[in-house]
Amino acid sequence: MKIESHEVNGTKIAEIIADTTIIKTAEDGLDLLGNLYYQGFDKIIVRESHLTPAFFDLKNGMAGEILQKFSNYRVQLAIVGDFSPYTSKSIRDFMFESNKRKQINFVDSLATAILALSEK
Repeated sequence: MKIESHEVNGTKIAEIIADTTIIKTAEDGLDLLGNLYYQGFDKIIVRESHLTPAFFDLKNGMAGEILQKFSNYRVQLAIVGDFSPYTSKSIRDFMFESNKRKQINFVDSLATAILALSEK
């Protein structure tokens, strides 16, 4: 795993670069949050491919648990990917509501993620 740092308008954003799944459990999400927060990042970009597919199954509570930690610590998160395969109404509604609050953003590109996280 590599961390690419972006700075836009004085906002420091961590982009995670990895070829593998890095968040397989809620604890993995909390570890990532803690490690990056300790390094001075309060805005983080991950790819959909960095998340276990179980993240998108809302019945198991993993997404809610991970994203609640990000909200509690006031760390903004952008998840970049193609979310079209996720067709259940519950996950679509979850992503829509998350995007409205702007704390957690489900976006389709790195540029959109940086833009969303750099807004004041």
